[in-house]
Amino acid sequence: METVVCPLGTASATPAHGRHLSAWVMQRHGTLYLLDCGEGTQYRLREEGYALARIAAIFITHLHGDHCFGLPGLLSSMALNQRQAPLTLVAPAPLDSMLQALPGLDPDRQPFPIERVLLDESLTQQTVYAADGLRVTARPLTHRTFTAGYRVDEDDRPGRFFPEKARALGVTDERLFGTLQRGTPVTRDDGTVVHPRDVMGPPRPGVTWAYVTDTRPCAAGRALARHADLLVHDATFSEAHRARAADTGHSTAREAARVAQAAGAKQLALTHFSARYPTPEVLVEEARDVFSASVAAEEGRPFVLDPRETSRES
Repeated sequence: METVVCPLGTASATPAHGRHLSAWVMQRHGTLYLLDCGEGTQYRLREEGYALARIAAIFITHLHGDHCFGLPGLLSSMALNQRQAPLTLVAPAPLDSMLQALPGLDPDRQPFPIERVLLDESLTQQTVYAADGLRVTARPLTHRTFTAGYRVDEDDRPGRFFPEKARALGVTDERLFGTLQRGTPVTRDDGTVVHPRDVMGPPRPGVTWAYVTDTRPCAAGRALARHADLLVHDATFSEAHRARAADTGHSTAREAARVAQAAGAKQLALTHFSARYPTPEVLVEEARDVFSASVAAEEGRPFVLDPRETSRES
């Protein structure tokens, strides 16, 4: 099954030029994982065909409104839709009191269980989610307020199955091929045991991607991005506004490219564009001067992640 990462909102601070506020969604085995939830995110999910009921976990980077003001509405809709499945919510600790202060949004009073993983400024590195064959790690970024970046690592995938090897070893019933592929030995009628290792190639690495926004270039961002198949990085400004980037705790596109290059990432997706840029073309040009595998995130255009070749759906 493919792992797909789709930008829903790529604007910085305010909607502009048809761009929406920060939100990205990952789809894996039919389950959704949401990173950031700017105002209007539930509308963007519906517009792109993603079902709210399939969201298993939400990861919030920080509590500036363009990254979290869509969360109250999203949680309200989940409750009104009579959601029963548990939800994991990972966020800076003050979000908990913010939700408790809003009528009807106390996490402990929802009709579905919400497991909160609350991060504080003592964060150095923490596994904040581990389920369904993936692991999410948080590290602190460098912004004007406490901000976490996230890295998603999949477990290794099974190696390639060779049916001709299975047949040569006497496993002729193709109904047993799936048993071997799931890692369970098969016993032939004569008592001979055929092991998965006899018919499978070596395990294949799972995909890895990192979500690093809003931030200045920093060691934690590089660590999150190390050898990632995809790095999503803050590229709010061009080099012409480098001083503004530093003052506001953001990155230029060129600085994002340097992070990708230093980390050995395979591909860089620029995001969080300032409203001063009608299109991100100048940002892409600056990034590609440093790191050729740089693209501008386009809302609704997913990245299909494969450890052998990371690409965007056309």
